[in-house]
Amino acid sequence: MSELEELEIRKSGLDHSYIKYPHQYSPRRLFSMSGADWEARINFERMRQERLDRAKETMEKHDLGAMVLYHGANVRYVTGVYQGMWKYVNYIRYAVLCRDSEPVLFETVGSDMEAAKLNAPWMHDRVKPAITWTWSEGATERQVKNMVSSVVDVLKERKVFGERIGVDMMDMWVYSAFEEAGVKLVNAWPAMSEARLIKTVDELECCKYSAAIGDGCMDMIRNEWLSKPGLTEAQLAGNIMKYFTDHGFEEGQAFCVASGGNTNPYQRWWSDKPIRKGDLVITDIGGRGPGGGYYVDFTRTHMCGDVAPTPEQKKLYKEAMDTTMGALSEAWPGKTTADSAKHFPVYDDDKYKTCSLFQFAHSIGLTLYEGMWISRGFSFDFPAEFKQNMYMAFETYSGKPGLEQAVRIEQDVVITDKGPVLFTLFPFDERFLE
Repeated sequence: MSELEELEIRKSGLDHSYIKYPHQYSPRRLFSMSGADWEARINFERMRQERLDRAKETMEKHDLGAMVLYHGANVRYVTGVYQGMWKYVNYIRYAVLCRDSEPVLFETVGSDMEAAKLNAPWMHDRVKPAITWTWSEGATERQVKNMVSSVVDVLKERKVFGERIGVDMMDMWVYSAFEEAGVKLVNAWPAMSEARLIKTVDELECCKYSAAIGDGCMDMIRNEWLSKPGLTEAQLAGNIMKYFTDHGFEEGQAFCVASGGNTNPYQRWWSDKPIRKGDLVITDIGGRGPGGGYYVDFTRTHMCGDVAPTPEQKKLYKEAMDTTMGALSEAWPGKTTADSAKHFPVYDDDKYKTCSLFQFAHSIGLTLYEGMWISRGFSFDFPAEFKQNMYMAFETYSGKPGLEQAVRIEQDVVITDKGPVLFTLFPFDERFLE
């Protein structure tokens, strides 16, 4: 057993002497999400503390005296407080994390603030009233100054005022008010992205649980809902979202449902188009799972009805499967995103030096995209190193001009000291591989 493996085993707090492999890396060793007195399961208290420790470590590494966080996922990461996806990007709550200190949460006043104090005892007396400023019309300048003043009070109390202060997102009102208050603003995203990229053992258990429910949903898609024609794309999307919600997801998503001609060019949304027998149907599904809000995001291409794929369709399917699996096979600690990108098919990423989100890979966690993207458009010139305990989705697409239909495949993997381990286990369709 390697030193890294032993370290992962010790961090989990479990006795792995019998299974001889870290529990969090085994997709079939799955805890229940409910609590019990007879099994350790996911340790949410440990997860909150280890996430906070990572944020503090990266904050120190990036020479920040504090971070002011407005993005809901960052607020959740450092405080463990969640109050719905709708509050993630509208500036009505925020958190301040100072060096050598505990986070302070500024929560929306009224019931939201009282609920935070009631539901999050680990925050103790560090929940304060948030001052909102957006959409306050003529009061905006006063409101944003009051908000910044409340943040500056915390910075001064923790004796970090005058140091570099990271902010993850802001509007021009916030920027001007912080500048006027004498705060030395810098970007907080490099520190927060670095922290969130590496998952703790409990975060990985949450990811694994979400992936297991995702596999069940994909089985329903292939073997029940698409066993015969009759549904529209929108109805299939509704079935998918209901399945995730019924299984405890904070937010279930049919990110993309495209059938027939809508697969090429691939339309990453759905409509009331009927799904016909013999249609290829691309379903990109997932969402934020129970307990910790960790995403699953994976894709399969199905055939509607009992129809044999054509030789061309088999070729497209194998191309998407092989390029996806080839790219993720390079995800070893010490290797780089350039090693993966070379497996992606040539696409518009190469032409425009950007990311199409078709032939690419991305980190996932508390948000669908976090920390790292891989694209032929930039990963060859700016390779980033893979590290142990990164959790990523790899996906490719076989669409080309002139094709009536196309194929897309996506897989979720954790990067271990022994290479990538699949968490999405739903099998490829054997009809395309015969």
